[in-house]
Amino acid sequence: MFYIGDFARAGRVSVRMLRHYDAIGLLEPAHVADNGYRFYTAAQLERLNRIVALKDLGFTLEAVGALLDKRLGAAELRGMLHLRREELRQQISADSARLAQVEARLRIIESEGVMPETAVTIKSLPALHLAELTGTAAGFEPTAIGPVIQPLYRELMRRLDSAGATLAGPAVAWYEQLDDGTVLVHAGAQVGAETVSDGVFTLVDLPAVGQAATLIHRGPMDRVMPSVQALAGWIDAHGYASAGNSREYYLDYAMNDDPDSWVTELQEPVARA
Repeated sequence: MFYIGDFARAGRVSVRMLRHYDAIGLLEPAHVADNGYRFYTAAQLERLNRIVALKDLGFTLEAVGALLDKRLGAAELRGMLHLRREELRQQISADSARLAQVEARLRIIESEGVMPETAVTIKSLPALHLAELTGTAAGFEPTAIGPVIQPLYRELMRRLDSAGATLAGPAVAWYEQLDDGTVLVHAGAQVGAETVSDGVFTLVDLPAVGQAATLIHRGPMDRVMPSVQALAGWIDAHGYASAGNSREYYLDYAMNDDPDSWVTELQEPVARA
């Protein structure tokens, strides 16, 4: 038998926690001496492990007791833990994405009132022949666009490869604001005129644009907000107004490459305000 302190050390919990489990009837000592000392057996570690695991799954201690009374099997508990582990991974990923956006917003706020020396170029854009797939994003936030556009491009490249299509230039994404506030994401790749889709992707012709304000963004697209807002500030400050759907022209980009090396030209059709 173990003294309560030794059992706590073996179970990697606190003595205070064991006393609480005893008080609510969740894990009672195997023996209580006349002097009040609590003693536990090694066999009780099995129940302790289940209590801690279920509590970490998010169950209340009351619910943990009810589950243990059902004599939850090791295989069933293991399945629940695997599910919870995946949920936590997804939560960490989502929290990391939100943190990146908070940091991006913070950088923008810290630079308020300072007009950056932005290398914006006004130029015409040629007509483009694209193979594309589309999807709908909840909004223009990078956390909304990224989970939509990345799978679209992976699938598009797979289909182009299966069709034996030859790329004719950098990939081009463009966006349409829909009436319900969502965004239609067009993930496109430049292809030759001889490309045949057979219905596995859509062939579209983007018209030429007489003048567009363009800016080079370096790095991953989840950090694009400062560049987008710098371009918007330049357009407004120089007497222009947006006049069409914005485009992203991926000059140097690979799905599995280092995102910090990506180079994207942001293209905003404009007209004199």
